[in-house]
Amino acid sequence: MYEPIRTKSVVHRVGTGNGDHPDYPHSSRGEALDIQLAGHLAALLAVTDELGLVESAERIAGQVARLRGEQPARLPHAPTGDTRDTVTLHQRAHDLAARALLVAASRADTTAAILAAERMDAHAAALDSVGMAGAH
Repeated sequence: MYEPIRTKSVVHRVGTGNGDHPDYPHSSRGEALDIQLAGHLAALLAVTDELGLVESAERIAGQVARLRGEQPARLPHAPTGDTRDTVTLHQRAHDLAARALLVAASRADTTAAILAAERMDAHAAALDSVGMAGAH
C-alpha cells in the first residue's frame, strides 16, 4: 500500500557519530522538555512578579532553579493598579501556566504540573472576580 522509506530521517543523519558534526548539540527528548518547561515557567515567573504575587513567584522560581540548576534572573515589579493591565496579565499568566502544565505532564513532572495547575486555577479565579469568566 505504501512505499517503504528508503533513507534515514534528517535527525538520524545529522551528527550520528561519524564525526560529521562534532559540535552539533545533542539533547535527549527529556532534556528538550526540561528546557521548554523551564522557559514556560520563567515566563510565568516574570508575569507573576509583575502582578506582585510574591509567594507564588517564589514557588515558581524554585521550580525554574531546579530545572536550570541556578536561580532565575528577576526584576522587581510593583503591582499595576490599572484593572485592564491586571486582567491582561492574568490572562497571559493563565495561558503560560497552561503551556507549562502540558509540558510538565508530557515529561511526567508531577511537582511542576501541580504548580502549573494551581496557577491556572488562581488566575482563572482572578479573571472571574473581575467579570472575565469567558476570557479563559
